[in-house]
Amino acid sequence: MAYRGESPIVIAGAGIAGLTMAIALARRGIITRVFEQAPKLEAFGAGLQISPNAARILTDLGVLPHLRPHAVQPQAVRLKDANTLRELASVPLGKFAEQRWNAPYLVSHRADLQQALLTEARSRPEIEINTGMKLAEVSRERSGHVIASFGDPEGNTTTAESQLLIGADGVWSASRRFVERSARNRFSGQIAWRTTIETNSSAGEAFRRLADSDSVTTFVHASFHLVAYPLRAGAEINLVAFTPAMDIAQSWAVQAEMSILLHAVARSSPALARLVEMAGHWTAWPLHTVDPAASWTAPGIALIGDAAHAVTPFAAQGAAMAIEDAALLAQYIAELTAPEQSAISLWEQQRKARLSKVARRGALNKMAWNAAGPVALARNLVLRMRSPQSLATDLDWLYGWRLPQER
Repeated sequence: MAYRGESPIVIAGAGIAGLTMAIALARRGIITRVFEQAPKLEAFGAGLQISPNAARILTDLGVLPHLRPHAVQPQAVRLKDANTLRELASVPLGKFAEQRWNAPYLVSHRADLQQALLTEARSRPEIEINTGMKLAEVSRERSGHVIASFGDPEGNTTTAESQLLIGADGVWSASRRFVERSARNRFSGQIAWRTTIETNSSAGEAFRRLADSDSVTTFVHASFHLVAYPLRAGAEINLVAFTPAMDIAQSWAVQAEMSILLHAVARSSPALARLVEMAGHWTAWPLHTVDPAASWTAPGIALIGDAAHAVTPFAAQGAAMAIEDAALLAQYIAELTAPEQSAISLWEQQRKARLSKVARRGALNKMAWNAAGPVALARNLVLRMRSPQSLATDLDWLYGWRLPQER
């Protein structure tokens, strides 16, 4: 589809996926109208990992310079036994990652990435951002255009006509029902417990006795796993623990009984269990997923990011997959000369193949991290036989991904 510029592209959602989409289109001279249901563009959440496949795109879009002063470039990914605190494996990052995959591996607070995207988006005259506007209805015209209706809290309605509506409104997507009404998010059976601690606090000192503060460290255990890495230029440490639990809420962050987390970590190293208590307030995030096999596209509509394929975060690729989605779709919109729907369908096929592989990697990671008994012993034996460089080779397909024209 060679976009003819008859009307702006309409994007529902101004999170990571939506803003990346708008910037990627603006770089190609395509005008967008972005509608966000939140009254203010305020990021929520805690840390996220920006692997080289995503960092490369953010560099090309001019976003990375806004982010780098706040992000951290960790020196390694380390896997530790939560009982013994012994290191099981490591993958070098830092300069090694930048040279191997031609882009840095970074960790960042979600709010910092959101702000970096917003700074770049607001510098682009091709992008119009509207807040406090929730997608309410979508209709299709005989011309092939779609008309999207957005409502504000006062009951006012705004309509936007376009050749394409892009749903980038996350796991609780309002746009998903206009693609496939039966596709809903589902509770995964896992809760993510999130908190941050100051590096120079007593909890930060306790953490540094367990792990390096300049690395991404995963503590593995049969009952849980806990991931830690630095944020905010190293001033904070992000902690996120994953435990099985009943569905506790149909929403994002909620209050939950800390006893769930404390019970899970009680059988690990006493020092690690103490850290969990010292960290103070933890926010529980029920992990909801969207079946990536469901349709992502319909005539005049395409879903990207978590709206299309929210998966559990065990491959640390949630943000990266949204960024890849947007960058590749922008290329299709700008450059392909096939009819619109066939071009979007081809994009969907390519992305589904990629997401399927990422989801399998995440499932493998979780199985390995929560292994017990003989399976855990076998895991440890295999990891002892692998060098850090050989483990990095296993990630070439993931971190080395490039847009087609870069190959």
